[in-house]
Amino acid sequence: MTKLSVNINKIATLRNSRGGNTPDLLQVASDIERFGGEGITIHPRPDERHIRYQDAYDLKPIVTTEYNIEGNPIPKFIELVLAVKPTQVTLVPDAEDAITSNAGWDTKKHEDFLKEVISEFKRNDIRTSIFVDPVSEMIEGAAITAADRIELYTEEFASEYAKGNLKAILPYSTCAQQAIDLGIGVNAGHDLSLDNIQFFKENIPGLLEVSIGHALISESIYLGLENVVNMYLHRLK
Repeated sequence: MTKLSVNINKIATLRNSRGGNTPDLLQVASDIERFGGEGITIHPRPDERHIRYQDAYDLKPIVTTEYNIEGNPIPKFIELVLAVKPTQVTLVPDAEDAITSNAGWDTKKHEDFLKEVISEFKRNDIRTSIFVDPVSEMIEGAAITAADRIELYTEEFASEYAKGNLKAILPYSTCAQQAIDLGIGVNAGHDLSLDNIQFFKENIPGLLEVSIGHALISESIYLGLENVVNMYLHRLK
């Protein structure tokens, strides 16, 4: 079964735009779980333009399903994750000024760094995942770092699928199977939506979890959050 983890960064963006506490991030996280969501994902950035570092602490007692914290493992982020101890940490090599994540790790180039960071998280019983492009060499590199999982960066698939290019799924299917063969779990995320999630799920072997935020929250404006969460769950199962 593939779990749905809902990224609530966009809820935090909306809250921050008015300076108050509407919408209430903690209440939304709790409601998403009540609606059937199987995980909550946050991606704090150094400028705290959406999720604030304090949110990560505040959410810990609220989230009763899986709690996934994504981010670039700079010292401040590492300190946060070790203090909060989420279910999973997903390492993403995004620049401080990036609007959103736009590339996976070069697991060969950054092998020593990733090994060091991952070993620290695993010593603290935190499952580790590495954000990677669907490239065989990067999957091999992820295995060397001893990461528990990879998260396939799916922007290119989503873009090509929207154009009708169904063959865009092939490198993802191949790399997912490669990861499984190497003993690594498979997650995925970025630009997955109600339009493409079922096709993606049906063609990715062993898909354990998808993390979806921007599309899910945008779709909820029209269709309602509870309804959209359950529409994703239906497509994933």
